[in-house]
Amino acid sequence: MESKNKIALVTGGSRGLGKSMAINLAKKGINVILTYNNKKDEALAVAADIEKAGQKAAVLQLNTADVKSFNVFFEQIADVLKNTFNTDHFDYLINNAGIGIYSSFAETTEEQFDLLMNIHLKGVFFLTQKALPFINNGGRIVNLSSGLARFCLPGYSAYSSMKGAIEVLTKYLAKELGPRGIAVNVIAPGAIETDFGGGVVRDNPNLNKNIASMTALGRVGLPDDIGSVVAFLCTEDAKWVNAQRIEVSGGQSL
Repeated sequence: MESKNKIALVTGGSRGLGKSMAINLAKKGINVILTYNNKKDEALAVAADIEKAGQKAAVLQLNTADVKSFNVFFEQIADVLKNTFNTDHFDYLINNAGIGIYSSFAETTEEQFDLLMNIHLKGVFFLTQKALPFINNGGRIVNLSSGLARFCLPGYSAYSSMKGAIEVLTKYLAKELGPRGIAVNVIAPGAIETDFGGGVVRDNPNLNKNIASMTALGRVGLPDDIGSVVAFLCTEDAKWVNAQRIEVSGGQSL
């Protein structure tokens, strides 16, 4: 069991993978600050689940595409750390917030490209930068990529390009934050049953069956398949895992 004083910040923690990450972190004895974009009620429900698991939780609104809002966000973080957790630092940053846009390369618009870039690359870059003064030495950062940065399914060229950039950024963060003892890794989920991208993997039986058939373990992923791995990376059991891309896909497209 980890120290009950450790704190994780999970972006996009109100549903799907982020919800699973938050709850699995709590099961490891870690307190959680989770952000939501517009699903406040769902975020509060996750916070209640965290408290049922015996940990403290806090909820903040954040649009990770809006870099100009980050200064105000971290003022709120400072207040929450002081008032809820009686501290001024946290330990783990999980850059999970994201959206999916399905569009062929030929039809992808500049607006779609910019939205994906702002959320998945620019937002992650500058949110992490502004988080650095708040992260304890010896902390951890976990970024989110996608199996689609390794294998290709048509329609995800812009999304997957951002994820490829995150994989490179992760290695640079690990190198530059190493002197502070901060380990940085990237998780690459395969196809998961969530409402991501309109719930297409969960709700389209033919797509679900097709992906299951190209996955070694014979099914698509579930949120807890990812959340438990992120939680593991925030424990002492993972202390020597650094600068790694860990694909959690059940062996998809081998």
